[in-house]
Amino acid sequence: MNKNIVYISIAALVGLLAGYLIFGGNDAASQDGHDHSEETVTNQMWTCSMHPQIMQPEAGDCPICGMDLIPAEVTADGLTADQFKMTANAMALANIQTTIIGDQTDDSDHRITLSGKIMENEEANAIQASYFDGRIERLSVNFVGQEVRKGQKLATIYAPDLVAAQQELITAASLKESQPALYKAVRNKLKLWKLSDKQINAIELSGKVQEKFSIYATVSGTVSEVMSAEGDYIKQGQPILKVSNLNTVWAVFDGYENQISQFKKGQQISITPHAYPDKNFNATISFIDPVVNTKTRTILIRATLGNRDHIFKPGMFVTGMVNRVSVVEEQLMIPASAVLWTGERSVIYLKTNPEEPVFEMREVQLGNIAGKTYTILEGLKNGDEIVTNGAFTVDAAAQLQGKKSMMNREKDRQ
Repeated sequence: MNKNIVYISIAALVGLLAGYLIFGGNDAASQDGHDHSEETVTNQMWTCSMHPQIMQPEAGDCPICGMDLIPAEVTADGLTADQFKMTANAMALANIQTTIIGDQTDDSDHRITLSGKIMENEEANAIQASYFDGRIERLSVNFVGQEVRKGQKLATIYAPDLVAAQQELITAASLKESQPALYKAVRNKLKLWKLSDKQINAIELSGKVQEKFSIYATVSGTVSEVMSAEGDYIKQGQPILKVSNLNTVWAVFDGYENQISQFKKGQQISITPHAYPDKNFNATISFIDPVVNTKTRTILIRATLGNRDHIFKPGMFVTGMVNRVSVVEEQLMIPASAVLWTGERSVIYLKTNPEEPVFEMREVQLGNIAGKTYTILEGLKNGDEIVTNGAFTVDAAAQLQGKKSMMNREKDRQ
């Protein structure tokens, strides 16, 4: 009987020991596993399948569409406190594009490219006007582009005032021996109306009054504007035609305000017409407008070109290349689409890792704007890669991850 009790006691002790070893060990393992699970959950980030830019440290709903968040990969090691990483999927969906700044081609640091067009040389323009009142009976030159030679008949005009003046000439001619001063005064009066000696002598010899008189071109050139028509009554000095001498033309360019210091009169400029891209023509800058266009913030730069072969046509587009007056310290230019404003600050997003989509906000100081680009005074250096499209999306991702962003200044981190 006592032996049975001993055996039963030993069996109970063995059972208790085995139970402890089995179940106690499992509890410990379970407890240890629970700790690791908590650690994993602590490091787990959650994202939205529809909006991969959303990254949150806890599970929940997407703040954009309300869908349940799903586990995301843990942020890569080695990032600073202000850096954050976006997925390739998020980059593609948001159409985020980056650009390396300061990577201009070859000699762009030493040359300035200008866009312009060919214009008439206004210094060579001439207005052909009527020298007396009358009615245009016939307009011999009547369309734009017509070539005119000096001395060519332009129009025939009926002039009542000349009818009376001719009668005075015929009368004075009969008295020129007794009143030579009167005779001379009458001839000079007709000369002031641009009648030639030949015309005046013909009137005097014929003794007949002419009712119509011809107007002749005083210069050679190309008609650029017809300013009167047949049947018009015109006054003395009223223009009939505008004639342009296209043997020389102007190449007129727009220079940006921040480039003004790089231009000067007499500077060489290489001009390429769009119509002849394989031809270059050398000229010198002859005029720089002293007034800035307040709408475009540009100045007018002009060069005069010889045009004996009439290669250049007014209205033709041309490109000009100018060597800088002085090569100054390189100024970085960035697209306006890369800049975000907060009212007081201008910020951009810098891609810090060329191999991975890792970004960091950077405050910059802007200089002048030229078209759709800004000059950077501080905050970036040559070779930096910045976000030029989708900057607002990148900023939203930074805000959701609690990183330094447009609306979230750098916080003290202990």
